[in-house]
Amino acid sequence: MKTIRLTAAQALVRYCAAQLNEDGVPFLAGAWAIFGHGNVAGMGEALHAAGDAFPTWRAHNEQGMANAAIAYAKALNRKRAMMVTTSIGPGALNLVTSCALAHVNRLPVLFVPGDVFANRAPDPVLQQLEDFGDGTVSVNDAFRPLSRYFDRIMRPEQLLTALPRAFATMTDPADCGPVTLAFCQDVQAEACDYPAAFFAPKEWHRRRPRPGLREIKVAADAIRGAKRPLIIAGGGVHYAEAAAALTSFAEKHNIPVGETQAGKSAMPWDHPLNLGSVGVTGSSATNAVAEAADVVIGLGTRLQDFTTGSWALFRNEDRRIVSINVAPYDTHKHNALPVVADARLALEELTALLGGHRAPDIDAGLKPGWIEAVDEVTAAPTGNAKPTDMQVIGAVQRGVAEDAIVVCAAGGLPGELHKLWKAARANGYHLEYGFSTMGYEIAGGLGVKMAHPDREVVVMVGDGSYMMLNSELATSVMLGQKIIVVLLDNRGYGCINRLQIACGGASFNNLIDTARHVVPSSIDFAAHAAAMGAGSEKVGSIAELEAALGRARESDKSYVVVIDTDPMPTTDAGGAWWDVAVPEVSDREEVRAARARYETARDLQRVAD
Repeated sequence: MKTIRLTAAQALVRYCAAQLNEDGVPFLAGAWAIFGHGNVAGMGEALHAAGDAFPTWRAHNEQGMANAAIAYAKALNRKRAMMVTTSIGPGALNLVTSCALAHVNRLPVLFVPGDVFANRAPDPVLQQLEDFGDGTVSVNDAFRPLSRYFDRIMRPEQLLTALPRAFATMTDPADCGPVTLAFCQDVQAEACDYPAAFFAPKEWHRRRPRPGLREIKVAADAIRGAKRPLIIAGGGVHYAEAAAALTSFAEKHNIPVGETQAGKSAMPWDHPLNLGSVGVTGSSATNAVAEAADVVIGLGTRLQDFTTGSWALFRNEDRRIVSINVAPYDTHKHNALPVVADARLALEELTALLGGHRAPDIDAGLKPGWIEAVDEVTAAPTGNAKPTDMQVIGAVQRGVAEDAIVVCAAGGLPGELHKLWKAARANGYHLEYGFSTMGYEIAGGLGVKMAHPDREVVVMVGDGSYMMLNSELATSVMLGQKIIVVLLDNRGYGCINRLQIACGGASFNNLIDTARHVVPSSIDFAAHAAAMGAGSEKVGSIAELEAALGRARESDKSYVVVIDTDPMPTTDAGGAWWDVAVPEVSDREEVRAARARYETARDLQRVAD
């Protein structure tokens, strides 16, 4: 048997570079790395030697670079991914939030944090956690419940089994998610005679499971018998590359479609059967159909509470759920009729069984009425009041290319964007709302731009999220990956402030000006962005914003436009109840009234049907 003598780190990098996706291109586009004593000698040397065959990018924050890697995979529908490596200790733990983010969103990423010495000779090493009752524990054990696959590499030859398992996980449609290989720092530098065949190029083809004959027939019978069916398109539509199949299916069988945050842009916004967003941040059109639907067809969605209105949205007493998903775990939620299958293949087989069946027409006025409401709240204001989030969204929509990709993650903006953004092309809407991670936005925008260098990427972010994690703006400038950032400054956590008040509470500790302080906060965001090398300016009106967006588009580097906004208004049209528990006991009359409303709304929940 021919062998190659390599360090464990060199072997890991060589193997990763040789793994291809079904299109014959490297599945891993390269590595993000912040080096420390736990990975600089071993992984650092191996990555340097790989050069352009497995490129390495430097970032400013471990969580930021991990978010960029995850956004890259999401933007490419999980067909490609990236590796992320850090030192041990705080560098590794800075990845934990991102690992959870990838797990919740079922997105592939390879985490390779450094770990303690396997030989334990110098214990305790710098940054090592010492568990008084368990000598095998390191901080990387925090990744165990957050990873789809976890392994600790304590001998060089363990890579022979760990790496194939890692790639099998990342390329599996049902098990897809983050993989963590905690890499002991002494082992990284140890040599081993690896079989040469281990490094031969290998293509990983995504499985497309076909539905079981009984499952698909039961689903087809339910759809055929429905008088008011509704499709809910989730992120699985994108990952299965089933957007065209969805449009064809909906058209042939006359079934309206609502979109989740992850599923939005699966159909063009102006398609007559695309009724828009669904659920807590849903359109009035989709939610009206959802309330009356007798068959709800979940297509690639995990049916989280924002989609289902905390399971109070679907009010038809006779309604049934057909759940089509590659993950069996998702198909059985709420006693659904399960179809474990690839979304595209399931639609193709369903349409063959349904033949010429067409569902009854829905109210023709629902969608036009919703679009009228959207256009009203996103129109440019006529007065001098501070603009709303909705008006800023309208300005951005008018000010960027039709095929632009909008990126956002947390706060009030995701809800408004879900309702109001008009996505014309598939993957034109990139929201991380599975984990709703504040600070994802700018790093995520960088990852999206790396995935789609030919498309305009516009990041919409509030001042709260910007302050949490903005350092990868400098990385985007350094790498020549231009993004446009629209920063809405409402001086605090405006979304949670509104929720606090809606639950009967007083405005408390959310807005900067009413939080405890000695010196009033005054942050020059435009100057801050400029200090990181980006073009920037602050504007005072929607008209100025639209003009600034023109300058941002012409810029050859990342560009930040800052605008002050009103923290209170939201879109009144659309929406659904969301279960946020209100205290049963309070001295505040407002809280007691909110509790009474909460109990009334909770009666609509159908938790175990």
